[in-house]
Amino acid sequence: MSVILKATNISKQYRLGLVGTGTISHDLNRWWHRVRGKEDPYLKIGAINDRSAKADSDYVWALQDINFEVQKGEVLGIIGKNGAGKSTLLKILSRVTTPTTGDIKTKGRIASLLEVGTGFHPELTGKENIYLNGAILGMSKAEIKAKEEEIIEFSGCDRYVDTPVKRYSSGMRVRLAFAVAAFLEPDILVIDEVLAVGDAEFQKKAIGKMQDISKGDGRTVLFVSHNMAAVKSLCTRAIVLEHGTSVFEGGTDEAVSYYLRNKEEKETVNFPIAFEKGQILDFKVLDFMGNNSNLLLGEKCTFDLKLTIKKPQSIKINIRYQLFDKDEKLITTFNTYHHDANRILETEVQNFKCTIDKLNVSPGFYDIGLQILDLNNRKILYQTEGLKEIIIETGDVFKTGKLPSRQNLGVFLAEQSWEIF
Repeated sequence: MSVILKATNISKQYRLGLVGTGTISHDLNRWWHRVRGKEDPYLKIGAINDRSAKADSDYVWALQDINFEVQKGEVLGIIGKNGAGKSTLLKILSRVTTPTTGDIKTKGRIASLLEVGTGFHPELTGKENIYLNGAILGMSKAEIKAKEEEIIEFSGCDRYVDTPVKRYSSGMRVRLAFAVAAFLEPDILVIDEVLAVGDAEFQKKAIGKMQDISKGDGRTVLFVSHNMAAVKSLCTRAIVLEHGTSVFEGGTDEAVSYYLRNKEEKETVNFPIAFEKGQILDFKVLDFMGNNSNLLLGEKCTFDLKLTIKKPQSIKINIRYQLFDKDEKLITTFNTYHHDANRILETEVQNFKCTIDKLNVSPGFYDIGLQILDLNNRKILYQTEGLKEIIIETGDVFKTGKLPSRQNLGVFLAEQSWEIF
């Protein structure tokens, strides 16, 4: 396999709060150093890209010293928390912006899908935008015409293809933009989290098409996503970014594991947590003995939330617990609304206790998410996907004395009976 893309010492510096350097004196200083063949003086300053830290410099490094190679036909995942520098890197790779230092070497055409409707003209129809995007990619009218029907069919926008794009929903724009980028046969396809705008059916189609592009056609895909299941199923290799630097590069499973482990270590929850109209005082996950411990498959467990609510008589609270796996995929939900347990509160301090008599989720590591909703005013007062991590251990779920292994279980273990005759 040959190298189709090579990034060497890629860094990107921004001045906080302003466009460019922000002052004439800084621009003149840069120019004077460049005329004399000297290094840009502002490359020696600047804070790391940590969005949670208070700024101590006018400059910040969105990316710093990124190096990697991509082979032809490879699907490279780029993962990291919000603000890690993923989108900045993709914009540099697709030449939407230029790096402050370093260079990118590529072979062949690059098509980018970075934001909803990227490269579309809102006043043109869907069909006209297909030809516009093809021309931007350097294709002839005949080449675009040969792919037109496939693009329209895949996008599912047949009825609206002669309507101006400005009247499309965000989901329709993504469908058409992805179809254009995928079917006009670029050598390198660059895709950001934009696919998350599409519905589940389209996401499945899009991931299938990206697999065809890489495996069947031998073309290269750079893919950014917070959906770890999609990264694991699609990518052959991955890079983990943190605060604008590359902290891990390797196999997809190892990269996802590194990202999730690193995420857990740094994102701890401390109580109380303030939210609109109240505070979360405490949250506990209790096992069948009422202890704050790992949970056991097939046994009772309890989620216990303690809140304080200001003016409780004006709010009708709905509590929604969500269980996410380590690929950040929603597994199941426990909801007061579905059990008529939501009601007008009478006191400021309330406990919401959800008991599961027989836990049937397969062993593994999970995250508990929480949503607090005000049904009267149709508002989400608080939400998080990472309130607490839980570990489910294997147990005698069927009461036969035979413990299921962790392998090949699926997500749920259903009650069942057998007849043999």
